[in-house]
Amino acid sequence: MTSPQHPMEFRHKCHFLYHGRADPKLAHQEEKCHYCQFGKFNSHKLHPISIIFQDNTKLVIPKDFVFIEKSIPVEGVRFAEDEYLNGCECESDAQCMGSMCDPCLGDVDRVPKGGKPGAYHVSGDKKGCLRGWMLESRLPIYECHEKCTCSDKCPNRVVGRGRKVALQIFPTSGRGWGVKSTEDIKRGQFVGEYVGEIITPAEANRRRQAATDRKKKDIYLFALDKFQDRESYDQRLRGEPYEIDGEFKSGPTRFINHSCEPNLRIFAVVTAHANKPFHQLCFFAAKDIPRETELTFDYTDGVTDARMDVEEAIAQDKELTKCLCGTPSCRGYLW
Repeated sequence: MTSPQHPMEFRHKCHFLYHGRADPKLAHQEEKCHYCQFGKFNSHKLHPISIIFQDNTKLVIPKDFVFIEKSIPVEGVRFAEDEYLNGCECESDAQCMGSMCDPCLGDVDRVPKGGKPGAYHVSGDKKGCLRGWMLESRLPIYECHEKCTCSDKCPNRVVGRGRKVALQIFPTSGRGWGVKSTEDIKRGQFVGEYVGEIITPAEANRRRQAATDRKKKDIYLFALDKFQDRESYDQRLRGEPYEIDGEFKSGPTRFINHSCEPNLRIFAVVTAHANKPFHQLCFFAAKDIPRETELTFDYTDGVTDARMDVEEAIAQDKELTKCLCGTPSCRGYLW
């Protein structure tokens, strides 16, 4: 007696046997197909995304989940109008890595003594990778963008040029889905962006409550709070931050697991300053990562009160989410 077909296998066969033939009868099915969604990514042809499934697991990516390449603003979220998106006026790409490119390099005085300006290496084997001082910091990254006079090849447009790493979603042993790469990744290399629906603070609170009602943790909500300041000239930065929700729509990085000894770090990336409240959240390699190694990041990286909250919860005998990373320095709990 044959075992029942895994749902992911059925979707896999449907895509590779029938999709892409411009058959109007299959248009709705193709719209829902995760593989077809990958095919729409600008980076997919050269740096493909794939999914591995195993018959002996019950892991299934929900059929109504949508893979997207860029974050989507929902009702109530308004990006800055085009006239406010100012960029640099550098006469050459080389100038973009000097102190004169202040609009895109951010605060030049943050560079440590002896360090070079600009977040990225501009030549050699490390070209396009974060500089060591930047990788060890918690500083935001400022990049040139479409409103700048520099070219698309500007060394300060790493995230802007998109993902250059092939990613694979796969079933882990006891920790749900995970993500790895089929190629080696260099320390400081851009791996991918966390994308989803950009939502208002009110909508974020509503979704958190909905998650609580479903007895689930809101692990896919990320606050865009890097620049929150009650005295900011931008009123959007004075109150509660906007958030990115990747639960229903997101990219492959949504499936990256936590580790207390991570090999990735997440950075705030800013292009046009007028859109600081909607900055990007981007993953960079914290170390050299051999191919086929699971990619991980610390879910509480940069949250100074996280460990204190866990210790307080333990003392009060509150329910906590156990950490399953299994590393020697595992903290035992996520939150």
